[in-house]
Amino acid sequence: MLKILVIRNDKIGDFMLAWPSFALLKFQYPQAEITALVPHYTAPLAEQCEWIDKVLIDDKKNTFFPDIINLSKNIRQNNYDLSISLFSETRTSLALWLAGIKLRIGPATKIAQIFLNNTLRQKRSESLKPEYEYNLDLINHYINYNHDKLTKPKEPPYLWFSKDEINYLRNDIEKTYNIPKNNKIIIVHPGTGGSAINLSTNQYAELITNIGKLCKAYFIITAGPSELEKSSAVSQKIHDVKHHVHESKNGIINFCKIINACDLFISGSTGPLHIAGALNIPTVAFYPTRQSATSLRWETINTKENRLAFMPENSASENNLKSINIDECSNKIFMKFFKNKPHFSHNNVN
Repeated sequence: MLKILVIRNDKIGDFMLAWPSFALLKFQYPQAEITALVPHYTAPLAEQCEWIDKVLIDDKKNTFFPDIINLSKNIRQNNYDLSISLFSETRTSLALWLAGIKLRIGPATKIAQIFLNNTLRQKRSESLKPEYEYNLDLINHYINYNHDKLTKPKEPPYLWFSKDEINYLRNDIEKTYNIPKNNKIIIVHPGTGGSAINLSTNQYAELITNIGKLCKAYFIITAGPSELEKSSAVSQKIHDVKHHVHESKNGIINFCKIINACDLFISGSTGPLHIAGALNIPTVAFYPTRQSATSLRWETINTKENRLAFMPENSASENNLKSINIDECSNKIFMKFFKNKPHFSHNNVN
């Protein structure tokens, strides 16, 4: 049996953008055993992925060389036939080399590529395509290396839960917060975990207020670890729009299910946004114009009709979103997702 180690050991959003790659790899080689090397905080998500057979935790330590030796030992004992680094760093690449993996595929990235023996030049820094496509290119590179015929890629959703479970959760949310059945339930996630530029609390409050005037909607303002202060600040600025603040305390999978039970997810470029994309939930995302952080580079993996992105028109605002016109955004969101659209459906669940 072919044993493949796939590395995507960075943040939640980055990992979710690798799901089309896991799907393609498993579709192409269904008999292979695919292991994902991930940090502990994305491991619960990896365990939910249908195309990942095993999860190997990358327990990063502060000491550089002992950490690499420990990682290489953990990799070596599994006897992988090859590795595919969707995210490449010197530390991980060196560990793969020390582990004795014969075929080590990855992007031709700076020093890290020295320890790989089959690389693909990608120039990701130019941000000419979405991150998930850069990931897929590496899987396709391996398929071409084998001279195999490419299978048809998987379409969204990439993550799903049972219809009964999501129906039950939706009904429970409606009952708990006295939300009428004809109301849209919209999640607004103001935090980014410190990983991305985002709208201000005033802008989020204005956006919620505007959408609340345009359609019958109830808002859930969500907060991950260390994000409650910003979500609460948004809530305090909102008047006459029904909403509540939800602090995620019951784990990432529970949060995924809450996202799955809603009609729309709004945020900056952050991990939960890409979870919503994997669920094929309609998403609205706000991005800066900085080349490494654009809406193209960090495009979500839901279908085209289910995503809407905004960036400042002024390139001088590449490090902030102050120039975004919230009134225009509100109207575009309403026209795309709510005008003459049916009530909540479960096309993205089993």
